Amino acid sequence: MGRIAGRFSRYEPRLRAGRLVLGLLSDLPRKNCWTIAEWAGEAGPHGMQHLLCRASWDADAVRDDVREYVVEHLGDEAAVLVVDETGDVKKGSHTVGVQRQYTGTAGRIENSQVAVYLVYAGERGHAAVDRELYIPRSWTCDPDRCRAAGLGEDTAFATKPELARTMIERFLDAGHQVGWVTGDEVYGGNPKLRTALEERGIGYVLAVACSAEPATGAGTFRADALAAKVPKRAWQKLSAGRGAKGQRFYDWAVIDLAEPAPGRRQLLIRRNRTTGELAYYRCFSAQPVPLTELVRVAGSRWRVEETFQTEKGLAGLDEHQVRRYPSWARWVTLAMLAHAFLAVVRADEHTRNPAPANLVPLSCNEIQRLFITLVVPPLHDVAHRLGWSDWRRRHQQRSRVSHYRRQAAIQA
Repeated sequence: MGRIAGRFSRYEPRLRAGRLVLGLLSDLPRKNCWTIAEWAGEAGPHGMQHLLCRASWDADAVRDDVREYVVEHLGDEAAVLVVDETGDVKKGSHTVGVQRQYTGTAGRIENSQVAVYLVYAGERGHAAVDRELYIPRSWTCDPDRCRAAGLGEDTAFATKPELARTMIERFLDAGHQVGWVTGDEVYGGNPKLRTALEERGIGYVLAVACSAEPATGAGTFRADALAAKVPKRAWQKLSAGRGAKGQRFYDWAVIDLAEPAPGRRQLLIRRNRTTGELAYYRCFSAQPVPLTELVRVAGSRWRVEETFQTEKGLAGLDEHQVRRYPSWARWVTLAMLAHAFLAVVRADEHTRNPAPANLVPLSCNEIQRLFITLVVPPLHDVAHRLGWSDWRRRHQQRSRVSHYRRQAAIQA
């Protein structure tokens, strides 16, 4: 918290931001301004709501601090940037960016809000270092709606690959070095993103659909047609990295592509050893690299799923109950900071105090449990608990009366 202290112009919001981050790290079953304010010992939720909505501080500057913190503590030369999006199912139509769209969280088209994240994945750990909210055309074509949600007058539509490119360039322009970028088919199927990475000399291993048609020396073929031509001896059994149940072994094959531009381009094919299911990746590297390196980068993509799971499960990334963009940016940025803290402590503990053979190494879940239990246990008396009970009931009564009046006016 000391790292971001200078981003706040006043003492009060700086202290309250610290309480909010601790609340995000707490074991509350539900994390929002109400529950965190009660847990933090405040008399009501208005202070937390003010911090997210009206207080003077720059969420983008704090985002940059989070990026520097992660790279400083988790950085290594073999790190990979992973881009992916995650969605939060929402009700109504007033929450910024909400519309009916596909979200992997629900596995179907739902009324949801989708954001793209950039995750830094190194040997010591992984954490999100940037975020961009996806604003659909249904919003950017309605200036009044954008203005009401706190978006700028010049908000323009940007695809998810364009948002990913913005974040990657922001990371590189900050002076950081990285050799590889990976992502799923949404990003691998976008030629503009691939070209932008090639122009900056950044290698990539990006998933593509089976219908992708890369050019080879023998002509242009669908990716699945090329996979059918791979001889048995060309497949190699390699691990894509350690998973929850051990090494993730697949069969891999690589095909050289023919493009006149500098650098080496290849089609990487992954085959599930049990089901035979195939996956395809377009690869670029400024210099030739072995197949094992491409496999390592492709396997890094699972780090983003682990990051989303931890950020949502431990740091309340998806539990914000805000409608406007500034509040959303502030909440998710502080949630990213909370998760980065857990990731850094985990990495440091594994380095300084390796677990003995009879213990599993400390996880983010266990670190959160120990930190909240031993370092910042909330101590509230009976009067505090009863006061919050009265506050909730008064608020619920006001809401009930307002709802009944609205229904009566509609029926009249």
